[in-house]
Amino acid sequence: MATAPQTLGLIAGNRSLPLLLARQARQAGVRRLVAVAFENETDPALAGCVDDIVWLRVGQLSRMIEAFTSRGVRQCVMAGQIAPKNLFDLRPDLRAMRLLLRVKERNAHSLFGAIAEELLEAGVELIDARPWLAPLMPGAGFSIGPAPTPKQREDIAFGLHIAKEITRMEIGQTVVVKHGAVLAVEGWEGTDACLTRGGALAGSEGGAVAVKVARQRHDARFDIPCLGAATLETCGAARIAVLAFEAGTTLLLDREIVEASAAKLGVSLCAASAPESCSNPI
Repeated sequence: MATAPQTLGLIAGNRSLPLLLARQARQAGVRRLVAVAFENETDPALAGCVDDIVWLRVGQLSRMIEAFTSRGVRQCVMAGQIAPKNLFDLRPDLRAMRLLLRVKERNAHSLFGAIAEELLEAGVELIDARPWLAPLMPGAGFSIGPAPTPKQREDIAFGLHIAKEITRMEIGQTVVVKHGAVLAVEGWEGTDACLTRGGALAGSEGGAVAVKVARQRHDARFDIPCLGAATLETCGAARIAVLAFEAGTTLLLDREIVEASAAKLGVSLCAASAPESCSNPI
């Protein structure tokens, strides 16, 4: 990003990404960070990384927008997830209720797109966070852990095709495959649950391959796939042998911990951009 904004708003979901983004933005020259955090979702440690933090329940759209406008925030980013179950178990305020009534499809892309429109109407632009996060998005050739076998490379190519198809149909972004068969497709339950379900169907020998991609025509303002140490631990527990992710589109969090986990668990982790896309470690 050529010029960092003086003040940046942060809509903070769960896990470590909001903290990481706050640190990256600060290093890039953002002087003032205003965060909107969600009860039972956002890590309380974020308070120590920002200048101002406002705690809300999921569904309090008016308060979220007011938190930014009253503090002079004109640009904001989204970072971190909201647990899918909370999108169904929310208690929406009047503004959020009107938004839900006009959104025809209740997938994450439609819901967050509508929130971006509400923000813009109030004078707050939701912008792409990738300029700050690009160093954390490995490109083609990245690989750690054991080298995939020829059969696993075939499953990676097959899984890439299937995963892109399910994103086109707005289903999910992750699949688990083995020997050319689809074992699990991600839905609202999220990546970790999909990995666990797919691994359980892989048989006693395990060896399944998981592939995670960015959705087709994805809006990177609120749709950046992420992987971290917790995902590697889930793969190990579920006997997933290979976890491939789309090169240049996926955030790799906690890299040093991930590298140690891949070695300990014997899980291959690689960035995939073509059928033969897992290569030697860089």
